[in-house]
Amino acid sequence: MTQAAGLNQYNIIAFVPIVDVERAKAFYRDTLGLRLVSEEPPFALEFNANGIMLRLVMAQKMPAGFGTVVGWQVPDIAAAVKNLQERGVSFERYEHMPQDELGVWTTPTGAKVAWFKDPDGNVLSVSQHP
Repeated sequence: MTQAAGLNQYNIIAFVPIVDVERAKAFYRDTLGLRLVSEEPPFALEFNANGIMLRLVMAQKMPAGFGTVVGWQVPDIAAAVKNLQERGVSFERYEHMPQDELGVWTTPTGAKVAWFKDPDGNVLSVSQHP
């Protein structure tokens, strides 16, 4: 009997809930620079995030949040944070984590992470890994 390949060979799709469609569309397209692929009201907006499908699911109200929903791995976190700040993005500060002047936290493994929110309050991140 052969082992099934599972899902390893397939592309991932990320889902993020939104309530204010026009505000979310402007943020993801204009502020974050993602390419809007399609609009499927009343279901979702679909963006291309460097080959990954990002579906912004249209909801009547936001579900309870639980942490970061989408993150981007970047080669230079300081440059990415500064670029996003220039586009009007504010980074989150967490009292329980030591963060540098840009809001970047260095993990025990040496990875660096900074968090920000979209207009609906979803937590997004950029990270740099050693």
